[in-house]
Amino acid sequence: MMTSPGFKKSPFFYVGDKYKLLPAISAHFPQNIETFFEPFLGGGSVFLNVEAKKYVVNDIDKNVINLHKYLHRQSHNANSFFEKVKKITKNYDLSRSFFESVIPQNYKIRWPKTYYAEFNRSGYLKLRRNYNMSDKKEPIQLYLLLIYGFNRMFRFNSKGDFNIPVGNVDFNNNVVNALKNYFLAIKERNVEYQNCGFDRFLSSQKIGKNDFLYIDPPYLITATEYNKLWKDADELDLLNTLDKLNGKGVKFALSNVTNYKGKTNDILINWMKKYNVYNIKSNYINYHDNGKKDLREVLITNYA
Repeated sequence: MMTSPGFKKSPFFYVGDKYKLLPAISAHFPQNIETFFEPFLGGGSVFLNVEAKKYVVNDIDKNVINLHKYLHRQSHNANSFFEKVKKITKNYDLSRSFFESVIPQNYKIRWPKTYYAEFNRSGYLKLRRNYNMSDKKEPIQLYLLLIYGFNRMFRFNSKGDFNIPVGNVDFNNNVVNALKNYFLAIKERNVEYQNCGFDRFLSSQKIGKNDFLYIDPPYLITATEYNKLWKDADELDLLNTLDKLNGKGVKFALSNVTNYKGKTNDILINWMKKYNVYNIKSNYINYHDNGKKDLREVLITNYA
């Protein structure tokens, strides 16, 4: 599915991100939104591409929220941010094709498909080690670990250390363009960032009839790291909460999947019968095998 040039890509580059689905999803969003609420922010592609007077966004992962807040601050001095990136990537000898070409030809000959990973591994591991050992965590270092890490994933071990291996990736024009677009879009926005569970977030908000709530929770029947902690009880709690909000006249849209690799989400299928359901052509990718899977992805709204 081709994405409209008017849509901005999140600089988080999450696998399974909603960027490619935005034309299909946003076509069903209401117009003239006062406040846009999003309890599962993630990389923020939807939030980035919705026009509203105010935004209240949340994620249970404090690192995700802290990075969004950090990048929001950097939007006021983007040139300084890119200079810092250039300095760090040079210090750790990481590939940086946007700034300059540094990978020797012999790497490309010996590892024609994985030369970025081979070249970056040593510097990446050093950066990861220094970040994990530091008492004062630098957000820019975490962002670079995300960009150079395998499948742009966030994962931390029980000690709180970032533990994603190096990816076969580069700090290139795509990354820079995404960052520049993010900075331009978010610079003057009125955004409130929160870090808590969805239930606490939704119960603490006053969502009016001219506001809009978009929900993209972990998918109960899929297999990514992000979704593994999401259980039947969480699904039921969320859907019951949405029923209550519907009773108060709150407009919402929920993204989810009803079928995946032979599995069905019966909880969702039974619940969504009372609302409007739109089939969405999916770009969901499982990072374990990096392949598209047969599934049914839907957008469920409580308004026409």
